[in-house]
Amino acid sequence: MPSLRSEHYQRRQANLDGWRVGIVSYKLGGRFICEIDNIDPGARLARAEGATREAAEQAAMVTAQRRLARTRVHVIDSGDAA
Repeated sequence: MPSLRSEHYQRRQANLDGWRVGIVSYKLGGRFICEIDNIDPGARLARAEGATREAAEQAAMVTAQRRLARTRVHVIDSGDAA
């Protein structure tokens, strides 16, 4: 049975449609895994696998973009009400 030890771990931050996200990718066995989270509070938005790092990241980004597009943003007016 092959070892399932992660290799080629990489973590970076990026801007995805105006949202700051963390992108983690690594190789596990013969596949690459990519997970994307929103940095604050750090909830995972997407996870994908691919034959290459690029394929896994692209698939995860498509899912993350779709989910972020459905996210409601509430703008709070901090100005004076008078």
